[in-house]
Amino acid sequence: MPDEDPLLDETLAVLDDLIAFPTVALTPNVDLIEYVEDQLGPLSSNLVLTHDETRSRANLFATIGPNVDGGIVLSGHSDVVPVDAADWA
Repeated sequence: MPDEDPLLDETLAVLDDLIAFPTVALTPNVDLIEYVEDQLGPLSSNLVLTHDETRSRANLFATIGPNVDGGIVLSGHSDVVPVDAADWA
């Protein structure tokens, strides 16, 4: 049996959690964003959570590392667009 890899196991567990969140466009995403916030909290020097006017959708800005000029921005989105199978035929 191959050696156990705790980092791989933890990574797969987080990915399993992430894909379990419903993330269809225009639906609430707060549960997902709060999960990501909890995951990044121990790694981040600054977390900023913003909400829309209904508080059902959110954005998260996280800074990891020292507060200095420069750095790298990683940007993504948390939703998918539903597809009608007939449109793909």
